[in-house]
Amino acid sequence: VFMCLEIMLNAVNLTFVSFSQSVGNLQGQLAVFFVMVVAAAEASIGLAIIIALFRSMKSVETSSAGEMKH
Repeated sequence: VFMCLEIMLNAVNLTFVSFSQSVGNLQGQLAVFFVMVVAAAEASIGLAIIIALFRSMKSVETSSAGEMKH
């Protein structure tokens, strides 16, 4: 799940850069910068969630995450 989100964000970045190049302005490349900032924040938060899941459940399977109810 985590890798799928990263691949989707990279696909959006590639689309923004190619569209920006074809139009001839830098607005798409500026948008890529902000998407990369969001991707970095998402990666750090996602990694923290994965580590917390592993520490509590001793597994990183998504099916075991549904069992974490308080």
